[in-house]
Amino acid sequence: MRIGLLTEGGYPYVSGDAGLWCDRLVRRLGQHEFEVYALSRAEHQEDSGWIELPPQVSRVRTAPLWTAEDDGVTYGRRARRRFAEFHGELVAALCEGEPPGAADPSGAGSAAQADRFASALYGLAELARDEGGLVGALRSEGAVRALERACRAPGALRTAREARVPDLLAVSAHLEHSLRPLSLDWYEDEGGDGGEGLGSVDLCHATSGGTAALPGLLARHFFDVPLLVTEYGVRLRTHYLSSGSGTSPAGSGSTVPAEAAPAVRALLAAFHGRLATEVYRQAACITPGNTHARRWQERCGADRAKLRTVYPGMEASRFAEVGDSPDTADPHTLVWVGRVEPAKDLVSLLHAFAEVRKEEPRTRLRIVGAAVGAEGRAYLGHCRMLAAQLFPDEADGPHAVGDNPVSFEEIGGPETPSLAEAYAAGAVVVLSSVVEGFPVGLVEAMFCGRATVSTDVGAVVEVIGGTGLVVPPRNPRALAEACVALLRDPERRARLGAAARARALELFTVEQNVAAFHDIYLELVSQAPVSRFVFDDGGDPRPFAVPAEARLPGLWTAPAAPGARVGARSGPGWAAGPPVRGTSAVSATEGAR
Repeated sequence: MRIGLLTEGGYPYVSGDAGLWCDRLVRRLGQHEFEVYALSRAEHQEDSGWIELPPQVSRVRTAPLWTAEDDGVTYGRRARRRFAEFHGELVAALCEGEPPGAADPSGAGSAAQADRFASALYGLAELARDEGGLVGALRSEGAVRALERACRAPGALRTAREARVPDLLAVSAHLEHSLRPLSLDWYEDEGGDGGEGLGSVDLCHATSGGTAALPGLLARHFFDVPLLVTEYGVRLRTHYLSSGSGTSPAGSGSTVPAEAAPAVRALLAAFHGRLATEVYRQAACITPGNTHARRWQERCGADRAKLRTVYPGMEASRFAEVGDSPDTADPHTLVWVGRVEPAKDLVSLLHAFAEVRKEEPRTRLRIVGAAVGAEGRAYLGHCRMLAAQLFPDEADGPHAVGDNPVSFEEIGGPETPSLAEAYAAGAVVVLSSVVEGFPVGLVEAMFCGRATVSTDVGAVVEVIGGTGLVVPPRNPRALAEACVALLRDPERRARLGAAARARALELFTVEQNVAAFHDIYLELVSQAPVSRFVFDDGGDPRPFAVPAEARLPGLWTAPAAPGARVGARSGPGWAAGPPVRGTSAVSATEGAR
């Protein structure tokens, strides 16, 4: 089958997010053909180039989100009326009521609001397809005035009514940025020549929600192509967290000011909430990476019947040597591994370690990880200073003068040449985060067969599954007590480590991830409408252009009516002649069984 892989700021760029799991998926499903439709977030991302692509990637089409020149499209009178109507409906849908997933108790908003937003969105998409683009129109003074009228209308959000001119300009700029995929030329209808756009694929797989899924929504709208949405980190949650702190999502290329006004935050929350609701409503299947993400999706209106958890796949082989070898780690060493940043709460870990030292004076703490960006480097400096204050050089005791029990290291250094050796260095691996999505470092420690102590954030409890100790976040005393309990009980450490390794090998490997998506692909395509693009350029039938069961004799098809042409389908569920998009192969044949 032909898969349209939709990415934003990720695969196939070298510096892309989530590029590794996409590459593994594509390489291990070599029996399928992939077309990649990639949105880039920054100029440096495009300059860095692509990773080496396998032969099953037949086509790559890219478009920048970080810049868009005025398309130079001049609308006629009728097109201007259409734009005013659809854009007015879109901004009106943003200004009324509460956004999904925020204060709305149902999490989905009213059906009328969802339909109003969807109708306006697809109307703009059709206008862009007919006229050549929306960039100039969305940047026009008329678009800003329409937004202002919607904010001042009766029943609008209280915060929207308070919007000033700079706020309206900021929201309009963000909407233009987010709706750029509507103006792309990816939605061609190429007829029978093999297809050059998303209308020719059998399935669209969006590797994240939000803007990345917009091309999939349009392929669903224009061509009935089924849409699969995978979210390992819910984009709507990221937006809410970042807007609450007054910043834009990292790497999003957003035009929202760093100190956004309440009106800007409210309107953009409404836009992203409505978009998430429409993506979940139109997706044939949604695959959250964990239960934490699943709850967010359900709150934003995702149908529970469409949700299927698929855990991220990780390479277990790189940790096999440590996991299969006898535990030779120093029984008095705690290890923390990760990216140094405030969300990891190393301050609480250091205070907890001070309590551990009171009970177990020989214990050492190895912090292994690098700081990224100015904020990370400043935080690392703060943690070093705190460690020096909490653990001054000791003249007595188990450590010599100048030997601080806390060490800060990086992977690749003389003490920790590899990531696996970092985990192997400690008897207990600690995770102290206050914010966490899917805890990759925790899974790596499980692959290594290490007992763990973690804070109860994100998907930690789901991942650990009873094979480690879990404590509340920002609670140094509880963290210290759990560490001391494991340091004093080597048999318990061994049992937990073995159970953790077995759980990780069962649930979190690349093999289980790829197998799950392979099954989902087959299931969705078997239930999808029949493609109009039956033959390729050479005149050969394209795989999955007609469902396999349509060619089976016997119960799958009813006897041909007298005088019917050879090959014509008749009987319950089949119209005479070849099926067209809009008829489900599965539902059409079930009546004949």
